[in-house]
Amino acid sequence: MATTLIQGGTVVTAVDTFLGDVLITGDKIAAIFDPKSTPPMKADLTIDAKGKYVMPGGIDAHTHMDMPFGGTNSSDDFETGTLAAAFGGTTSIVDFAIQAKGENLRKGLDTWHAKAEGVAAVDYAFHMIMTDVNDATAEEMGQVVKEGVTSFKLFMAYPGVLYADDGMIFRAMQRASELGALICMHAENGIPIDILIAQALKLGHTAPKYHTLTRPQIAEEEGTFRAICLAEMAGCPLYLVHLSAERALKRVVEARDRGLPTYAETCPQYLFLSDQDLARETGEYGAFEGAKFVCTPPLRPAYMQEELWRGLRTHDLQVVSTDHCPFCMKGQKELGRESFAKIPNGMPGVETRLYMLWDGGVRKGRISMNRFVEITSTAPAKLFGLYPHKGTIAPGADADIVVWDPEKKHTLSQKTLHMRVDYTPYEGQEVTGAPSHVLSRGKVVIENFTYKGKKGDGRFMRRATFGL
Repeated sequence: MATTLIQGGTVVTAVDTFLGDVLITGDKIAAIFDPKSTPPMKADLTIDAKGKYVMPGGIDAHTHMDMPFGGTNSSDDFETGTLAAAFGGTTSIVDFAIQAKGENLRKGLDTWHAKAEGVAAVDYAFHMIMTDVNDATAEEMGQVVKEGVTSFKLFMAYPGVLYADDGMIFRAMQRASELGALICMHAENGIPIDILIAQALKLGHTAPKYHTLTRPQIAEEEGTFRAICLAEMAGCPLYLVHLSAERALKRVVEARDRGLPTYAETCPQYLFLSDQDLARETGEYGAFEGAKFVCTPPLRPAYMQEELWRGLRTHDLQVVSTDHCPFCMKGQKELGRESFAKIPNGMPGVETRLYMLWDGGVRKGRISMNRFVEITSTAPAKLFGLYPHKGTIAPGADADIVVWDPEKKHTLSQKTLHMRVDYTPYEGQEVTGAPSHVLSRGKVVIENFTYKGKKGDGRFMRRATFGL
C-alpha cells in the first residue's frame, strides 16, 4: 500500500490551525504528528509543504454538469467539469440528477449515473431534483435514500419546466422528514416573475439587464419565507440554494433565531459581481456582453455583497457553493440575442471558487482561514452526509487534501482555466493563493498546475442521511 508524507506545512481545519505532518496510507489519512518527531514509517512519496497550508479538499455541493436547459446543455460534462474542479482544489462535487416531468426518479438517477461513471476526475454524489411529487414518487424517495442520494431539490421557479406547486413541495417535505432526508429549495416565486418577463418583452425590453429587473429580490424573499413555513409545518430540515438577496437572508436569520433547522448557501458570483455586470455594453459582444452574467437568481446591487459576507461571518450562511452551470457565449448564450428570457441561465465557477474566496475573503480580512475551510468543505460535508470521511484533516478520513500556497499569484483567464466554456466572468483578475498539490483519496491529481490523474479516478459517494 502506497504511503505519502506531506511534510513541513500548517494544517488548517474548520476549528484548528497547527504545524503538523500528515501521513497518508493508501487512500486514508493515517496519522498527523509533530514535525519535530520521526515519521511512523518511511513514505514512498514526500511532498514539501513548507510555507504552505494543508487543508481538506473543497466540496462543491451545487453543480450542474451536462444539464439540459433552455434548448441546450451546460457545456461542462462530468469529465471536463470535475477536471476543472480538481485544478481549483475541489475534490468532491454534488451534482443534480433530474426527474423529468411524468417520469419516475429511477430513470433520472440512472441517467446521471451513466453521465458520471468512468469519466469523473474527482469523487461525486447526487441530489435528486423532483418535478412530480405524487404517491408513487413519494414512495420511491425511500429507495433513492437507501442508495445514498439523501437530498431532494424542488423549484418554485420555471413554471412548466421544473416548477413544483406548494402541495407538491409540502408532500416532498413530509416524506423527507420521514426518511431523514434534506430538502433543497430554489426559492423564487416563478409565476409573477414570468408575468414580469412577458410584460418587459412586450415593451421591447430584450437586453440582458432585464433578467435582473424582472426577478426582483422580493420574489426571492417571498419564496424563502414560504419555503421556511412549509418546512416548519412538515418538520423538515431545509437548505436554501444560491441565496443572493439581502431580504431573503433576513428571513433565514429569523428562522435560525427561532431554532429551525434552516440552512443556506451563497455563491461567489453574488459575493464578487453585481447587477452592473449584466448592464455591460462594451467588449467582444457589445450590447450583449451582459449575457455572460445571466444566472438565476440574478446578480444583485453591489451593496448586498457586504450583507452576504456578514452572513458568512455570523454563520447565518453555512456554505459557499458555485451553482456551476456554464454555457458558452457562442452558440449557447447567443440563443438569447433577441430576448433575455432565452439566454441560458448559468455561469462557470467550479474551478475559481477557492481562488476567489481566498483572495477576496481571507486575504481581505472578511473571513478567517478556518471559516474558509468550513464554508468550502467541512460544512457541506456535514450537511450532506459526507463527514467525517470528507471535509476534514483527521486520521481515518479520506485523503482529499489541498496543499495551498498562500502567496502564489495567478491571473484568471479563459485561456488558462480548464472549464469547457469560452469565457470566465473574472477575466484578467489577478488573485493570490493557489493549490500546489491536490490529492484525491491519497492520489496526487494536480501538481503545480499539471494534471497527474486519469479519467475515471472519481467515485460515486453514497451519502448518509441528514444528521445535524
